[in-house]
Amino acid sequence: MRIAAAEVIPYALPFREPYVTARGRLERREMVLLRLRDEEGLVGLGEAVPLSLRGGATLARVVAELEQLGRLAELSEASLGASADLSAPARCAALTALSDLRGRRAAAAGGAPAGPDEPVRCNATLVAGEPAAVAEAARRWAAAGFATFKLKLGVGDDVGQVRAVREAVGAAARIRIDANASWDVATAKLRLAELEELDIELVEQPVATLEGAAAVAAATSIPIAGDESVESRLDAERALALGACSLASVKLSKVGGPEEAIAIAEVLPSYLSSALDGPVGIAAAAQVALTLRESAAPGGLDLAHGLATQRLFAATVAAVECELRDGMLHPPPGPGLGVEIDERALDHHRL
Repeated sequence: MRIAAAEVIPYALPFREPYVTARGRLERREMVLLRLRDEEGLVGLGEAVPLSLRGGATLARVVAELEQLGRLAELSEASLGASADLSAPARCAALTALSDLRGRRAAAAGGAPAGPDEPVRCNATLVAGEPAAVAEAARRWAAAGFATFKLKLGVGDDVGQVRAVREAVGAAARIRIDANASWDVATAKLRLAELEELDIELVEQPVATLEGAAAVAAATSIPIAGDESVESRLDAERALALGACSLASVKLSKVGGPEEAIAIAEVLPSYLSSALDGPVGIAAAAQVALTLRESAAPGGLDLAHGLATQRLFAATVAAVECELRDGMLHPPPGPGLGVEIDERALDHHRL
């Protein structure tokens, strides 16, 4: 696909409240918007979320990589595949922008309908804190229609937070937990044994390694989902062989885009999670979630996706984006991703 122009825009969105996990505290999320313009003036949008708290590529590196890609006369999956050193967030942004541009081109030519109109069921995301405060946050999410609640553990009173949320949302609600690899194997076994009576749907990344996760899995009835340790199909195959994970939590910027996300889901049942993405990343993940739903075997797992994180932000850069209603994420109706940028808001939040 020939690209006439590429624009790389780093920006940041502030959180309503600090985002606290075992990996640190964030006051805002730094991201990179990629706009690819073709020779007819159509624009495809992509987004990269540098996962620097996890030791991944920095914002500066991702910006430099995307600016270098923008100098290529011809941009395609093949040219991206030849860029062996490209970080996963940058690859995600480029592949997403190419896909969005193709969708908009097809619609302009009359060969494709508008974007999907099916909603995606989402979980609430609760940041770590005092048990009473986390429980109150869960009540607010429940009032907005959410029935699955994800708690960030590894900071403070883990068992107290989960118990408080269970009491707040009732026995029918689903609760999943995420330790962000903050526990060692012994601690993970102890915590999960304490939490089993509270009917936990799954635990994300209790320990750092797949070998450690296999040891934990043998000692608990709670299903384990790989996150940081499952970044590719090869990782998923290894996790399955070790008996380390029965599920995968997939973030597009972590794995390098939609294609790798789908490849992981072919090995491990998967659900999409936000890397605290902006509106473009959320829309892209919603489309992947719908693709996984269509390809799932009858009677497969019915898991909420972690894509409701736009509720955590105090601002947006989109004029049109996914909407959250009654715990469901509704993709925008336009072609491609359907996202439209608010230029004044983007200028305000540029870095």
